[in-house]
Amino acid sequence: MKRLRMGLIGVGGIAENRHIPAYQALTEHVEIVAVQDVNLVRAKEVAEKNAIPNVFEDYLKMFPHVDAVTICTPNKFHEPIAVAALNQGVHVLCEKPMAMNADEGKRMLEAAEANNKIFMIGYHYRFVDSVMLAKESMQEVGAPIVTRVQALRQRKVPGWGVFINKQLQGGGSLIDWGCHLLDAAFWLLAPSKPIEVSAQTYQRLSKQPNQVNDWGSYDHEAMDVDDHVSAYIRFDDGSTLLFECSWAANIKADKTHISISGENGGVNVFPYEFYQPKHHRMMETRADTKEDQQEAAFLQAQNFVDACLGKDTLKSNPKDALLVTKVIDAIYESSEQGKSISIN
Repeated sequence: MKRLRMGLIGVGGIAENRHIPAYQALTEHVEIVAVQDVNLVRAKEVAEKNAIPNVFEDYLKMFPHVDAVTICTPNKFHEPIAVAALNQGVHVLCEKPMAMNADEGKRMLEAAEANNKIFMIGYHYRFVDSVMLAKESMQEVGAPIVTRVQALRQRKVPGWGVFINKQLQGGGSLIDWGCHLLDAAFWLLAPSKPIEVSAQTYQRLSKQPNQVNDWGSYDHEAMDVDDHVSAYIRFDDGSTLLFECSWAANIKADKTHISISGENGGVNVFPYEFYQPKHHRMMETRADTKEDQQEAAFLQAQNFVDACLGKDTLKSNPKDALLVTKVIDAIYESSEQGKSISIN
């Protein structure tokens, strides 16, 4: 059986803690044959630690040696690397978000379609057990009315990497964390599509000196991305979505929440619960679901590898990822202009 030859571009925490373990659990179908990073010393360390035979300083030189790559770089580099790989006939799994903006995302999608290559964005929440069960429940929920999405962390601005650097990341809590929940919610709500956004972004808390921050220290003066976002999103079927995300909220505890109220029932995702009027009363159904991020990462890797080998189709379509990026663009634009923004 042919094994997919995989290369990793960028060997930071997301590569080491999520993607490498996932591919190593699929050794019958995929082999990590190369890594690349601008920090060559770090790349060699990761390669030696994980018995990966080849190390490259230039990702362009990697392409002839691999069938697929996984891109784990800062957001600024997603588009040029993905387009270069796709144009060289290499399949691409790119970490979320898709790109810095929708224009970059369109170029990535066009390159994938022009070269007939598998192209996936790492929105692994689609592979979380409770999200998948919620997807199966949507027919019973019926036409959606109101969706509520919260991706809130209590004082957890990432104190490592380049997360607070707008030039390299394009944004903060929204583009890093909120995007996961938006993608999952849009997937559940499909075929309903967002058409208008009214939003406000903030960076007040993270600009304060003497930070209380559970995820390490950072330079508050250098902080130039959002730490909190709220948005009201209208859909083409008349339904709405209330959205909030934060890295640094003054709240009791972290909160990850998606709930959908529909015409026939309602679903809460974390934890999974289903509500329905039945027998002249409200009935509640619960399920023993898992919210295991590592298992979701494994299932995502398996889906991507199988799609590259022609054995499966992608559960996370890049056109859906582009829609998320369009909504992110609209949220930032709405906040900047102080008005609602239509989504093309």
